Amino acid sequence: MTEPAKTSAIPQGTPGHISIVNFPELSLTLVEGTTFCVSDSAGDIEPAAANGLFVRDTRVVSKWRLQIDGAPVEPLSSFAREPFHGQLVGRGMVRAGQPEATLVVERDRYVGAGMREDLTIRNYGIDAVGIDVLLEIEADFADIFAVKDRRAAITGPVTRAHTGEALVFQTEDGSRGARVLAAGAQVIGDALMFRPVIPAGGTWSVTLRVVPIIDGQAMGEPYPVDRPLTEAGPSRRLRAWREAAPSFLVGNAVLGRALLRSQRDLGALRIEDPAHPADDVVAAGAPWFMALFGRDSILTSQMMVPFAPELAMGTLRTLARFQGTSVDLRTDEEPGRILHEVRLGADFSFVPGGSGIYYGSIDSTPLFVMLCGRALRWGAPADRLAELRPAVEKALNWIVEFGDRDGDGFVEYQRGSDRGLVNQCWKDSIDSMSFSGGRLASTPIAAAEVQGYVYAAYLAAAELFRAWGDAKTGAEWTARAALLKKRFHEAFWMPEHDFYAMALDGEKAQLDVVSSNIGHVLWSGLADEGVASKVVDRLLAPEMFTGFGIRTLSSEAARYNPTSYHNGSIWPHDTAIVAAGMAAVGRRDGAEAVICALIDSIEAFDGRLPELFCGFDRVARPVPVPYPAACRPQAWAAAVPFELFRISLDLDIDLLDGRLQSGAAPSFLGEVVADGLRAGDRRFRVHADRSGSRIEGLDSGGAATADAARAESVPQH
Repeated sequence: MTEPAKTSAIPQGTPGHISIVNFPELSLTLVEGTTFCVSDSAGDIEPAAANGLFVRDTRVVSKWRLQIDGAPVEPLSSFAREPFHGQLVGRGMVRAGQPEATLVVERDRYVGAGMREDLTIRNYGIDAVGIDVLLEIEADFADIFAVKDRRAAITGPVTRAHTGEALVFQTEDGSRGARVLAAGAQVIGDALMFRPVIPAGGTWSVTLRVVPIIDGQAMGEPYPVDRPLTEAGPSRRLRAWREAAPSFLVGNAVLGRALLRSQRDLGALRIEDPAHPADDVVAAGAPWFMALFGRDSILTSQMMVPFAPELAMGTLRTLARFQGTSVDLRTDEEPGRILHEVRLGADFSFVPGGSGIYYGSIDSTPLFVMLCGRALRWGAPADRLAELRPAVEKALNWIVEFGDRDGDGFVEYQRGSDRGLVNQCWKDSIDSMSFSGGRLASTPIAAAEVQGYVYAAYLAAAELFRAWGDAKTGAEWTARAALLKKRFHEAFWMPEHDFYAMALDGEKAQLDVVSSNIGHVLWSGLADEGVASKVVDRLLAPEMFTGFGIRTLSSEAARYNPTSYHNGSIWPHDTAIVAAGMAAVGRRDGAEAVICALIDSIEAFDGRLPELFCGFDRVARPVPVPYPAACRPQAWAAAVPFELFRISLDLDIDLLDGRLQSGAAPSFLGEVVADGLRAGDRRFRVHADRSGSRIEGLDSGGAATADAARAESVPQH
């Protein structure tokens, strides 16, 4: 085991030193599958604020503005009871002759393949009131990217018509549309009007429904008015997800609540393919990435294997179906390559590659093989994984034939045309790959973490082929992994920095910055054992560790910017992978300090981590600073609490060699019981406290004990 870092290597501001506050929600986001709705805290949808009801990457409602007697509703509270169900409470303006407002407005909103809103107005006055209730509605059918970037929609004219109590919007070609229905409504232009009289102490209610029209076909209503809401499709899907999920009792209340919230969010982010209903995959995140992304889906599934292994299998089967078959320079498709993203909108002019499927990810393909190997180790039967063998073989062939562009043993990326992404690693913003002085790297670029994924993919391939009865091929992949590890250290190690370069540019020059990418190198096992502890020390130094997480880029780099997307911000999933890498090389002191920092961030964000937040130092700013456009919920951020739980217990299983591993619960975690964890088709239970832990329910029937003294050295939370 490596020597632990000195206490001084961990910056001041570790857990318990600074109080935490929660951030108020300025908008309400509801999500179910590929549908989501973003409104303000009053429940109104305003097109200028990039709000809307989005179905399959198309905004089908661009305005949804409620007024009572010509005045807006004053918001009081808004919250999501479920990821797809929001409740908003407000009140009307003060009526003439009254000292204060007496009308309370309640909006229960449900999203699915459309939207339902149950509007109730309660009169707490002593007199009956006659009111005018006006709901202004618009539909522009803009592509999600046009809305996100505040660009003009190019869908063409939208026709408006009304039939009885329905208001109908439709594009000129009929491909996109929306029907808004409400009993008792009077249609006035682009609005629905109601004129109820509400008795003293009484209520008035109406149900509003939005039925989208996609590709000329009206979608079915997920919340029909003649059935209980508990029997609606989204309710049943989420209930089934919860029933299959593990249960947790965690002494650390912050992490315990986060596990429950993340469980709900991941359930709502799942995308359902009617042609393959058994294959669960998760969308990347709301509001802007409610689609299948290869890298995001794989890394989320990787973290969730012990808790929801069906996600891994569904993700693998789905991505295998879309695996590249030919060379297309516009979409960066190549035979065997795993996709970057799938889009469902009608307008692909804003989408990378200009097509519904774009393949420009350098890491989705090795991560695909890695996930297959992890599923195998965690109990997925080899014969079940055998259906994926052709996809695994094609993916490995892509790594060797297409990924390694110049035959030097490293996998590099370079887009096929100007329609593709410049940077195709996980830090895919245009300015993310730079030298310490700020100069941007030229392509093709070999990113350090990608070599780590390739190394882990080779080792996973070796295990898979041995499990499939092909020991010879397995040995060949083991040998490839060993060679890559040796060559990586020679090419990427920077002795003057005691760190690995973030990447090699097109001239094989080292990108000499300190970055979080190298935490992924630790995680994958690619780092040389002789220098791993030096890498950990540098990651824990104040230039990288803020006290809330690990920066993506060192504060000493020229392009460092704590409010940037990839040049100094903190991504929770990235920080969790760094913590897992530290633990993997025996540096639990660093791993647990980073975990405690993330738990404090979880508390600040009220149990739901965002996609990213700003990389300011904790001493200077005692609460994490939100990044304005971060997705929340977001898939791999939602998986982070589960990964923190696993790392904290040092929980790992390899059923290929019968290894079951779990450690004592560190002091910041408290006593924990996790029941219904998964190893393949088998469920097991873990009970841990500071004296040790026990795994029950697997064939071993034995205990996994831990060194209780380890818990004594953990920072207090």
